[in-house]
Amino acid sequence: MSRQGAAMTGQKTTEQKTAKREPGVVTQAVERERSKDLKNLLLLWQFVRPYKLQIVGAMIALMIAAGTVLGLGRGLRALIDQGFASGNSELLDQAVFVLFGVTVLLALASYSRYFLVSWIGERVVADIRSAVFGHIIKMSPAFFEVTRTGEILSRLTTDTTLLQVVVGSSFSIALRNILMFFGGLALLVITSPKLTGFVALVIPFVLVPIIFFGRKVRRLSKDTQDRIADVGVYADETIGGIRTVQAFSHEELDREQFSGHVENAFDTAVKRVRSRALLTAIVILLVFGSISGILWVGGHDVLAGRISAGELSSFVFYAVVVAGSLGAFSEVIGDLQRAAGATERLLDLLSTETDIASPENPVALPDKISGAIAFENVDFNYPARPNQSAMEQFSISVKAGEKVAIVGPSGAGKTTVFQLLLRYYDPLKGVIRIDDVALTDLDPVEMRKHLGLVSQEPVIFSNSALENIRYGRPDASDAEVMDAARAASAHEFIKELPEGYNTYLGEKGVRLSGGQRQRLAIARAILRNPTILLLDEATSALDAESERAVQLALDNLLEGRTTLMIAHRLATVLKADRILVMEAGRIVASGTHSDLIAQGGLYARLAELQFGGEAALDFQSQAAS
Repeated sequence: MSRQGAAMTGQKTTEQKTAKREPGVVTQAVERERSKDLKNLLLLWQFVRPYKLQIVGAMIALMIAAGTVLGLGRGLRALIDQGFASGNSELLDQAVFVLFGVTVLLALASYSRYFLVSWIGERVVADIRSAVFGHIIKMSPAFFEVTRTGEILSRLTTDTTLLQVVVGSSFSIALRNILMFFGGLALLVITSPKLTGFVALVIPFVLVPIIFFGRKVRRLSKDTQDRIADVGVYADETIGGIRTVQAFSHEELDREQFSGHVENAFDTAVKRVRSRALLTAIVILLVFGSISGILWVGGHDVLAGRISAGELSSFVFYAVVVAGSLGAFSEVIGDLQRAAGATERLLDLLSTETDIASPENPVALPDKISGAIAFENVDFNYPARPNQSAMEQFSISVKAGEKVAIVGPSGAGKTTVFQLLLRYYDPLKGVIRIDDVALTDLDPVEMRKHLGLVSQEPVIFSNSALENIRYGRPDASDAEVMDAARAASAHEFIKELPEGYNTYLGEKGVRLSGGQRQRLAIARAILRNPTILLLDEATSALDAESERAVQLALDNLLEGRTTLMIAHRLATVLKADRILVMEAGRIVASGTHSDLIAQGGLYARLAELQFGGEAALDFQSQAAS
């Protein structure tokens, strides 16, 4: 994976397409522009909608909480005017009792609001993560050629976490503060129109710095996210290739480059913190300065008898509520805008259609197919190399049960045959058939159940040996898994692991040798019991003793199955009924080993390079005997 990488696919606009070609600059600019559109948050409704009951409960609790806060101002007025000013202890007791009751109601409503809203946030984010992951694993390999793995992981973690904060907290805080702002404003007018006019004059002076610095803080917050993403991508690549890093003594240089990314993130974060601190200081100065002015004007009105002390106290309370709700909303709006961008990115990902899709009415294959394969005049270019042909006018016909070896130099197109047969990609021209049915007429998931793959670099998951083999057939019993391991000469070394078949193999099977990983992959294919076998140098990483044992297992496995094997070793080639020689995406020769040696050409040169001409013929004679 390139450290520059390609931007995420699935975007539909011209600017987004440009972002793929120029990742580092255009993508960030597009995302910043998008993050300002709060309408994107409406797209979350499809995930929130199933939880209407919880939403109604949260909204009721929200309105009660807001109403009780506003009611505290009326209680404060009654406490001062009817309790303190009148000197009546009974009225004072009643006012305090009512005020306490309102406080208890506020506490209960706040608890209900917090719990319900947080529950909705966690539930929605869990649903979004499952939906995105479920969609991603159905995408074709073409998608991953132009999409960084780190970026997908960022969508599943960073973006969804941001949505959890918004749905589970910020959104309800925003609604609460909107209610408090307008409710408090109305009560300010009711309490004292004169003082409200004074507040109205001050509000613009408070709003201007909030808007100006708020935008700057949001931009710097986005920059901080980008720099942190750079840190994550660099760390992921370096740790993932730690053996290569150490083999080339690259530790110090990587440490310096990583520190550079960290420092960039730190410098951007400091700028954001400075701007936010300055914004907070200015808001505090203006808000409390305004309250001081209100107290001065209102205090003279109390002395003149135009308003009571309780009215002034409640007015100051409502002024603080209005100012506080305005300040809190300015903080939340940044989260809402970033969440809007995250929402659009996630839903763009969900709306990206895979290149390899099942037709509306797929042809149903029988439970047991014959396994005949045909490529008819196939042309293909990889999406990442659209101007470089990987296959031209490629045609082969493999009979059911036939064993065909494919040989040729690197880049000849051998692996491309497997990629197309597994329908990771569709050809640009031509047709590929299994049992005379075009692959495009089949459901790819159902079609692949009839195929088994053993690759040259087997994938081992960070799970137990038992579950890695069972990956070939999830419903297999433990006994069937062990039988497959025995057939692949894997049983003995698995038993010697610390916990046997239940031993955790580490990330990518790091606790196993290359040969052990390959035997585990062969056991997985044996357990799958496919009609069509695809062997990509399946024994290349084995020592001589293990290779002989696995070859015996493969001899039994190949019996009665259609097999395509990419091969370089003559031991593998000689087991084939037919050998196809590929060069530059074409078949240049076909026949048995002896026929191809006699013809000379590319195959004879490859055999001579590996064993020498006479040795290759001697090898054939020994194999025949």
